[in-house]
Amino acid sequence: MRKKIGAAVVGLAVAGTTLLATGSASSHGYTDSPISRQKLCADRTVSNCGQIQWEPQSVEGPKGFPAAGPADGRICSGGNGQFAELDDPRGGSWPATRVGSGQSHTFRWQFTARHRTTDFKYFITKPGWNPNQPLTRAALESQPFLTIPYGGQQPPATLSHSGSLPQRSGRHLILAVWTVHDTANAFYACSDVQF
Repeated sequence: MRKKIGAAVVGLAVAGTTLLATGSASSHGYTDSPISRQKLCADRTVSNCGQIQWEPQSVEGPKGFPAAGPADGRICSGGNGQFAELDDPRGGSWPATRVGSGQSHTFRWQFTARHRTTDFKYFITKPGWNPNQPLTRAALESQPFLTIPYGGQQPPATLSHSGSLPQRSGRHLILAVWTVHDTANAFYACSDVQF
């Protein structure tokens, strides 16, 4: 009886380790259009980035944004303390991609490891938000301006899709959320834009 219980415990431990390994390590990605903060760090366009410069694809946190997900002030890092540099607004000095108000934009994701996907959602800051403060839900529109359903399919290594940007002027931030279909997580990417 003891051997059977011991074997069962070992089996569960192996299964749990395998599940953990495949749950997050098998899915990674980031946006490069508009260019995300993590990609700017990886490209060394921005310095003093810490660990994210070596793994821009790893900004993973709980899914369900905005009802769940990373805490306010930690959204750009996906709630990962090791990537806290992404939450630092740097006095509003992150390089910004020029975009057109109300214009169509092609959003592009790069995946270093592909994973089945529920959807891609894009949120934008409200008029009058403060670019000198870490990102909070109150600074974002409550609904995404663009949602791309993906039906549990696996994306290619590079995925592009287009959508219309909201009417805005000045500096804003776009939060892209890639919801993984079969884990409890999503990937987060903050992109600074200038209308």
